[in-house]
Amino acid sequence: MPAEDPRAGKHLVFRLATEDFAIRVASVQEILGIMEITSVPQTVPSVKGVINLRGRVIPVIDLRLRLGFPAQAYSKQTCIVVIRTRFGDSDRFTGVIVDEVSEVVNIVAGDIQDTPDFGISTPSPYLLGMARTNDKVRILLDIEQVLRSHGPITGQP
Repeated sequence: MPAEDPRAGKHLVFRLATEDFAIRVASVQEILGIMEITSVPQTVPSVKGVINLRGRVIPVIDLRLRLGFPAQAYSKQTCIVVIRTRFGDSDRFTGVIVDEVSEVVNIVAGDIQDTPDFGISTPSPYLLGMARTNDKVRILLDIEQVLRSHGPITGQP
């Protein structure tokens, strides 16, 4: 009996530009509408600043910029997805700005394909694979890997 694909399970689907991305629901703490963000000087362009979330100050990253998409004005559909990751013995919270949250889908192992080989000059450690669901291709992101990186992830060495 083959082992279950660890990439399978419930995923939050969101849009950046014209592309659909998906991250594991287990890493999502909550989804907020766009709100006032306090900018922090001397940070990379993808770090938009911080927000106060019920007394907790959390950093906010524009995922569009982090993944190398052009900047775009925020709209009524723009959301901040609060991601919870483990850092040592504690939880770390980070807000990521996405163009629009679409849905939660259950992605089964049979719908997942490995990330295509884009060549040696295009590293993509933050891509877990591609999922075909509802006649669409969703890019599976390792959101922890994306959040660990500094500056835009553009495939440049």
